[in-house]
Amino acid sequence: MQLYAGLGCRRGCPAPVLAALLEQLLHAHQLPLCALQGLASIDLKRNEPGLQQLAAQLGLPLVFFSAAQLAPFDSRLSHRSEVAFTHSGCHGVAESAALALAEHCTGGRAALRLQRTVQADVTLALAWAPPFEG
Repeated sequence: MQLYAGLGCRRGCPAPVLAALLEQLLHAHQLPLCALQGLASIDLKRNEPGLQQLAAQLGLPLVFFSAAQLAPFDSRLSHRSEVAFTHSGCHGVAESAALALAEHCTGGRAALRLQRTVQADVTLALAWAPPFEG
């Protein structure tokens, strides 16, 4: 199984806070860290040191998408946040980014493996592209 994490965070959120939620969720859902293939967020977070440090610590690519690139995933979100839309132009950064990265990397239709979880200053979601069964 290949997993893709989408992250949203408040400005200045440190890498250990991001890592703690990621590790907590992977453990709680019995998902291996080695299944994680990459991290994604909205391009407004491109200069967030915490996101950059987390990706470096995990040795994973960190990909940013524009609000326009995330918009096609709106109908697949578990929750649409007007607050997030006001700040970013996207109704759900974590879920949209996870789905966008999974589809970008696999070329298949992605699904949420884990809907958004909000804790402190972090929102995290996991997506995957289920194997085709035909």
